[in-house]
Amino acid sequence: MNKTIIASALLLSLGVVGCQHSSSDKSSQVKPDVQTASIASAVNHSWTQAALNEFAQKLDVTYRMVSNVPDEACSEAQKDQRCFIAEIDFTSTDNINDTNWLIFYSQMRPVQDVLTPEFAITRVQGDLHQISPTDQFTGFKAGETKTLGFRGELWQLSETDPMPNYYIVVEGLTPAIITSTQVSIDAETGMEQRPYVEAFTDAKRQYRRTDKDQLVWAKAEVLFETNQQVSLNNQVIDNRIIPTPASVNVTSTDKPVDLAQGINVLYNQVKPSSVAAALNRLSRLGVNASDSGIKLSLNTVNDINVPESYQLAVAKDEIVISASDEAGFSYGIASISALITPDDLSLNTLEIKDSPRYDFRGMHVDVARNFHSKQMILDLIDQMAAYKLNKLHLHMADDEGWRLEIDGLPELTDIGSKRCHDLTETTCLIPQLGSGPFADSKVNGFYSKADYIEILQYATARQVEVIPSMDMPGHSRAAIKSMEARYRKLMAAGNEAAANEYLLSDANDKTVYSSVQYYSDNTLNVCMESTFHFVDKVISEIAKLHQQANHPLHRYHIGADETAGAWKQSPQCLTFVANNDKGVTSVDDLGAYFIERLSNSLAAKGIEPAGWSDGMSHTNPANMPAKSQSNIWDVISHDGYRLAHKQANLGWDAVLSTPEVLYFDFPYEADPKEHGYYWAGRAQNSQKIFNFMPDNLPANAEQWQDIEGNPFTADDTVKKDETGKVISGPLQQGKGFSGIQGQLWSETVRSDDVAEYMIYPRVLMLAEKAWHQADWEVPYQYSGAVYDANSGFFTAELREKQQQQWNELANTLGQKEFAKLDKANIAYRLPTVGAKVINGKLHTNIAFPGLQIEYRDQRGIWTLFKQPVEVTGEVEVRTISPDGNRKGRSLSLSNR
Repeated sequence: MNKTIIASALLLSLGVVGCQHSSSDKSSQVKPDVQTASIASAVNHSWTQAALNEFAQKLDVTYRMVSNVPDEACSEAQKDQRCFIAEIDFTSTDNINDTNWLIFYSQMRPVQDVLTPEFAITRVQGDLHQISPTDQFTGFKAGETKTLGFRGELWQLSETDPMPNYYIVVEGLTPAIITSTQVSIDAETGMEQRPYVEAFTDAKRQYRRTDKDQLVWAKAEVLFETNQQVSLNNQVIDNRIIPTPASVNVTSTDKPVDLAQGINVLYNQVKPSSVAAALNRLSRLGVNASDSGIKLSLNTVNDINVPESYQLAVAKDEIVISASDEAGFSYGIASISALITPDDLSLNTLEIKDSPRYDFRGMHVDVARNFHSKQMILDLIDQMAAYKLNKLHLHMADDEGWRLEIDGLPELTDIGSKRCHDLTETTCLIPQLGSGPFADSKVNGFYSKADYIEILQYATARQVEVIPSMDMPGHSRAAIKSMEARYRKLMAAGNEAAANEYLLSDANDKTVYSSVQYYSDNTLNVCMESTFHFVDKVISEIAKLHQQANHPLHRYHIGADETAGAWKQSPQCLTFVANNDKGVTSVDDLGAYFIERLSNSLAAKGIEPAGWSDGMSHTNPANMPAKSQSNIWDVISHDGYRLAHKQANLGWDAVLSTPEVLYFDFPYEADPKEHGYYWAGRAQNSQKIFNFMPDNLPANAEQWQDIEGNPFTADDTVKKDETGKVISGPLQQGKGFSGIQGQLWSETVRSDDVAEYMIYPRVLMLAEKAWHQADWEVPYQYSGAVYDANSGFFTAELREKQQQQWNELANTLGQKEFAKLDKANIAYRLPTVGAKVINGKLHTNIAFPGLQIEYRDQRGIWTLFKQPVEVTGEVEVRTISPDGNRKGRSLSLSNR
């Protein structure tokens, strides 16, 4: 069917929110945005706005995951594919016979087949789907449940997969959100709940990807066995610092240095403003500036050659920090904060000499998919500085949103910063990720120029570099649609030259493609000079903001990843390929052409280009600036170490962003109730991050399993193609990684509290790995080696050291650091509790010793757990934050 006809019919039948539009704009040369849709038959209806609102309020919706088992979920024609079956129940309290309605909702995986003849499901764009009645629909009957079954692609392994905010649309009326599909907030944990999702009960059918899937659901009894590896130790925390210093020499045992009277800071040649933030954190813990306090002397020395290094000497009557730069002094003060606890401000005398493992110690936050507040970012920067992280990669533009005000291009935020039910995308982007039909949703928003300058200045005061990123040329739908709306507006005003100035799409491009997130219109057309004009405008305006904030723009992250086969039928690109003098001989070269051209443009401005490893791998290194950053996001268990080594061997700044350990939007534990995506890992807790050996990626095969809990082999020897050409091999002597970076992608992260839950406490172990190289890590073998569960390079002695050091850090987190996060009002994740009933008595343990545990028997009163206690029937367990204000997610077990 003709796309234009479909789009026009949709607009006529569905209307838009908050504006008036005609169904077509003759001045527009932009393709319709709706890929495909089914239109409900027009009938006389009895809807009023009040009736629609009441129906949406009363309609009960339940989403149920049925099976991921291929033999059950896939049709005969799909037996070699991966499929799942799910069901949506609709229960109405009224009789509704009308068929002139559509229900829109976000479906993470596309629907392959609808299994219920009364309904049809059609994907609009991305994850936006619509449910419509068919001619077999017999109406909603009061008290009757209609079940809509469907088959989808791949699998659904989490109760957080089904997105919220289904909404119903009737021509001429304002859409109404179906109340039962909204998230709720658990009063005790502060976490989002999805009451419309039926709890998983069948591990085999619901929580396994394939028959080879060996991952064990982390129920209370499973965690009880895992937590046996750690034990409470009150002694190890006194002199423990996160991240671990290079060397610590403790010279007392009775903690004779009391900071309760405060500190008297002697700045000497150090600018007070450069350490003010570090001193403020110390004050928040109870150590204030005071003329009568112990003397803290900041001494500038020239013989500390490694940037950010410091020396800390704590004596009974004086504390001295020696460093050669502002970061060193701040980190020395941060180490004082790390040594104390809020209820014990005394220290041992000691000497610390410390330097960072990596220059690049980063945290990435995606605010594009779902927006996160300026305050959350400021709080993150403060905590990054507290734990000696120094790079904030701020991902501010993607398909689902543009989050930074750009002078001269107001459409980017007027339209691209919000999602609502406007299928013309003239006032907003279409809903995605369960954002719902209204623009005032909290997942919408942007940073004003003033906001961004404040973020930059806040980061400068904490020695954190902000790396902005607006993903290009793929992942660019928000920019494309914003500039198309700008085009339509200016064309209507008769200003054709201005309309074309920043246009990013070729109206005559007939290319059919689908991105990883199922968009068919999310890639910049890289053959149009207006695209490069747009990119240059954006980067120039961002650079101006950095200049105003006195925070120079040293790096800009292009993105460059997941470009999904665009341009093949674009007349502009076909003409460009036929006539260019840029060395482009095929449309397949266009992605590399864009990255190379933009990278060199950035380098000419004194800005280091950065991109994700898949896009960077498509370039010709000879055409790239010598100083380029590549974020390695390839999965180790899928031979990802090979590309990591290849790009590091180029001499690029190769920054590890390894998904199965550094993606903080993945679940903490193997539990379908945990938030997050899971395409590369389903259990990424703090201990796994601590266990990571970043300088020897393939050696992790000795201690890890793949996503299905199975062992894997990492062959790090030279590989050649059929002609004998070397295609991959080990790291070269003298080459390595520039750093590591944690990632929070926000598709499933809808609020600041959920973001902090996903980031903390994992970010503390990110800091540990980025700053300190543990003595138990397996040395890299430049001659090449093959690693697996039995290869033996990770010896029993090294494993014992690893576990002993983890026990110290686990105690430090449980007894010191969580209390500090409480004081900073950080909504970190409290661990789920291990528990087991033995001979009728409840036994419990915890991943971070020192945290208190509560239990209740048969839904009674929550009681503090002190020792094994007799229980009957169903028992629940949970942990409590040190300040008592927050509770962890409870787990249940039975004594029946």
